Amino acid sequence: MSYTSVRIKAFRAINDFASCRKFIEGHRKVLDNHGISKITSANDEWAYNPSVFVVLVESLDGSKAYGGARVHAADGITGLPIEEATEYLDPKIHEAVKKYSAAGTGELCGLWNSIEVAGLGIGSYFSALTGVAITTQIGIDTLFALCAPPTVKFSQWVGCRIVNEIGNEGTFYYPKIDLLATVVLLEDSPNLPYANDEAKTKINSLRNNPFNTVRDRAPLRKIEIEIKYELMIEGIKPGEFKLKLH
Repeated sequence: MSYTSVRIKAFRAINDFASCRKFIEGHRKVLDNHGISKITSANDEWAYNPSVFVVLVESLDGSKAYGGARVHAADGITGLPIEEATEYLDPKIHEAVKKYSAAGTGELCGLWNSIEVAGLGIGSYFSALTGVAITTQIGIDTLFALCAPPTVKFSQWVGCRIVNEIGNEGTFYYPKIDLLATVVLLEDSPNLPYANDEAKTKINSLRNNPFNTVRDRAPLRKIEIEIKYELMIEGIKPGEFKLKLH
């Protein structure tokens, strides 16, 4: 396989367990390589949750998974991974999620990439772009994320802000005491008012053309990458994740 040709597909987790399994195995391998075992989004329970949507980056023939991300929509039943991860450090995370639930909110999490595509932006930039792009299909207006230091800048490119009112000015030591994580929030996902021009153009293009093949360039590197996008998600009900709060 050429490292510059991949497919990125999006689907509801419960509709494609085989692809979920590829995601789970690839993500766990990466975490193990970094000595990380306890992380809330690395279990396999999400694969059975109808409120979870998966972005999978794989080889064109589907034989290998190279990375991806997940979007967990807040459903009023299962807490978002970011809530479980940070509630013992700052319970205000629950209030923050509830605040945005009426209009539909969720979390971008589980971003990863294999060593074979390191440096191409697979587990950071392109997965984030795609995760944001599919929020309009899912019907959520805001998106939380818990970012490692190298990915904060990518989250800001797509329009996120640091949630300073949570944790220590938006930061926690997670998933280990020597690793820093930053809480960010994408507001007004349909219109992306705070995304930079390049990211906004790419996201809107994916929304308008969910089946498309594009040539792009890895962020911060002069490496071209050809991406075949397959982003149409079936079976989402209008207003499914607009929660009625009591």
